[in-house]
Amino acid sequence: MPKTIHSTQPPLKFIPQRFNRLILQIVRWLLPIALRFRTRPWLPAGIVDIEAKNVEVLAELYQQFQSGKIRFLLAFRHPEVEDPLCMLYLLSHIVPKVARQKGITLQSLVHSYFLYDRGMTVWAGNWLGWLFSQVGGVPVRRGRRLDRQAIQTARELFANGKLPIAVAPEGGTNGHSGIVSPLEPGVAQMAFWCAEDLQKANRSETVVIVPIAIQYRYVEPPWSKLDWLLSKLEADSGLVVQEINQGDSEEIYYQRLCRLAEYLISEMEEFYRRFYHQNIPKTISTDESATPNQVLIARLHRLLDNSLQVAEQYFGLQAQGNFIDRCRRLEDAGWNYIYREDFVDINALSPFKRGLADWIAEEADLRMRHMRIVESFVAVSATYIQEEPTAERFAETALLIFDMLSRIQDTTLPGRPRLGLRQAQITVGEPISVTERWSNSQSDRNTSRQAVSDLTKDLQIALEKMIR
Repeated sequence: MPKTIHSTQPPLKFIPQRFNRLILQIVRWLLPIALRFRTRPWLPAGIVDIEAKNVEVLAELYQQFQSGKIRFLLAFRHPEVEDPLCMLYLLSHIVPKVARQKGITLQSLVHSYFLYDRGMTVWAGNWLGWLFSQVGGVPVRRGRRLDRQAIQTARELFANGKLPIAVAPEGGTNGHSGIVSPLEPGVAQMAFWCAEDLQKANRSETVVIVPIAIQYRYVEPPWSKLDWLLSKLEADSGLVVQEINQGDSEEIYYQRLCRLAEYLISEMEEFYRRFYHQNIPKTISTDESATPNQVLIARLHRLLDNSLQVAEQYFGLQAQGNFIDRCRRLEDAGWNYIYREDFVDINALSPFKRGLADWIAEEADLRMRHMRIVESFVAVSATYIQEEPTAERFAETALLIFDMLSRIQDTTLPGRPRLGLRQAQITVGEPISVTERWSNSQSDRNTSRQAVSDLTKDLQIALEKMIR
């Protein structure tokens, strides 16, 4: 979890990609341990098994890539922070194994370059940027209209690199294995650029996008741990802890979650009314047939909008796009106040100017907390748990509430509680051909934009079908 920032910082410099096979091999050796224990080595509560479907499709694509017939991009779902580890396990362990079983000859390394959020190194430390650069990572500043160096690097690797490239088209985690957030158009645009670059170089490779879905389930439903987590959330919120008897139905857990959510939304509404002067009515206009749960979700979305407005008003931004778009723009605006590119040397500033810069940085960090809270709830819906009242969906929702309370309490440790051992299910989808789409989109700029939009929509549909 991000640490509170109290002073201005040097600019966030681009971290060049410096692929190193030795470092990658060491990471691969350590991967099973990282999957199982990840952040807390004394608590075995990680991922103990990874299953994959349709892997032979990916093995054949690697064979074609290594033969110079195609260029491809792995577009993977990103519900949890463990996803990159699961993707690495898929490529380093499962694909080579399936290739051997199916008699598919792979000539060289099965790996990929990948894009990652530059902010990860802010929260985890500079060591992570070094590690990612050694295993093929390219950092991207989310929210920037044009991160030129990242885009140019990714474009060059996609068209000419020795490996395919992997990107999470959702742009960030949403905490839901069963919901795909609206996709950003960057993946489709990158694929069209690659097709354009190949055509200009008179190369015949076909460009494809491979959708990959990742979902998680608990080895054993962690109802007792879920009861513990709900009790903690109730206590931290100031509610009387509700007792659950052994054998109680899922409905009791659902009622506790709704009670907790309604209380927290009411408290946050009053918080924004009183201290940020937001005009939040006591009631909300909804259809007469709306269920109490639908009303609650409508109030949540109104609250998220007001929370973003508080930050946008400070940074002088207009509310444009969906919640995710607005969060990205706010993150970039905040970083521009904290990581000052207009200072040649921070240490050369006078104490007065340094004090002002620190003041702005600290206030920007505080304003960005409103956005961080919104980030946790962008995918929450009225029917997610009711459609499938599984332990996984209860846990996902409860953990999002835990994230919110932790941010408000400025808690950086111990991090998210682990509720039990989990299994990951990876599904490789059918490749989406891009080259022909690109050829048909070159008549004018509007046609090209529509083609990017259509490809993004088709990728969204493919990912959604794979997680049903």
